[in-house]
Amino acid sequence: MKKVKWGILSTANIALTQLVPAIERAINAEVVAIASRGPKVHAIADELKIERAYESYEELLADEDIEVIYIPLPNNLHKEWAMKAATAGKNVLCEKPVVLAQQDLEEIIQHFEKHGKLFMEAFMYQFHPQHQRVKDIVASGEIGDVKLYKSSHSFYFENSEGDIRMDKEKGGGALWDVGCYSLHALQYHLGADVEQMTFRAKYDEATGVDVSAYGIIEYKNDVTAVIDCSFDMVGRNTYEIVGTKGSIQVKNAFRPDTFGGDAQVIITTGMQERTEYIQGDIYKLEVEYFSNLVRQGGSLHQQHMYSRQTTKLLLQGHASLEGV
Repeated sequence: MKKVKWGILSTANIALTQLVPAIERAINAEVVAIASRGPKVHAIADELKIERAYESYEELLADEDIEVIYIPLPNNLHKEWAMKAATAGKNVLCEKPVVLAQQDLEEIIQHFEKHGKLFMEAFMYQFHPQHQRVKDIVASGEIGDVKLYKSSHSFYFENSEGDIRMDKEKGGGALWDVGCYSLHALQYHLGADVEQMTFRAKYDEATGVDVSAYGIIEYKNDVTAVIDCSFDMVGRNTYEIVGTKGSIQVKNAFRPDTFGGDAQVIITTGMQERTEYIQGDIYKLEVEYFSNLVRQGGSLHQQHMYSRQTTKLLLQGHASLEGV
């Protein structure tokens, strides 16, 4: 299969350290261009051995060879450049959270459908095979009826000054940045039938963003979810599903790449415990998944459903934080 040609819109750190190397590892994709606002892009392109370097985003979108644009811009710029990319005839993989308003997401999806192009929010963690394994274990009935979902995602933000994740207007804060993973995985395993939710937070005095958030989400079938996320704690990225007969703990749920792609799924039933070790290259798998859809066709209905519900839950969570 002919490799899908990718362009990188921005020299954001995640693009340079994660996506570009992942595209190089992918069997069906290649990076052909990168863009930034200014001449610094040329040195970066040389270092990464990327063929073309553009000093504006518009030039990248005008490159007729490029089939996919990867967008790792600040959250408040996602919609603008995704829409422009679709108009230019490009498919788009856009970093999470994709938007800060529900209507913006609907407009993006409709715009891409109008232009016959693909759009996906980049929740890379979901492509690790450990999550399907968890689904299979739950479906087998081994842990009984699910009663509780617990998820934690945090890191200690030492050099936060000036970082966009500390800018409220750009969608900063722990809930938007890391809480979104727990909420995405929540519906991946439990669905979208949420009855009510309440979040509380601790705020940074200088910026007003939430540096830690804690939420309780109740489902109509009496399942409860407890979520915490933070910029002010040691690194954790885990979830646990507890049932009437046992539990499943996923230790490296959202960033197994930081451990070489290795994951541990721990299943406990009564006095018995076993650990299943599962390997997966999440960024590579994400790139290959999207590139395959671009080349061979397919539906992103499920991904759009996850994006819609994740955005809805994030907005509801923030509304409860603010007492709206």
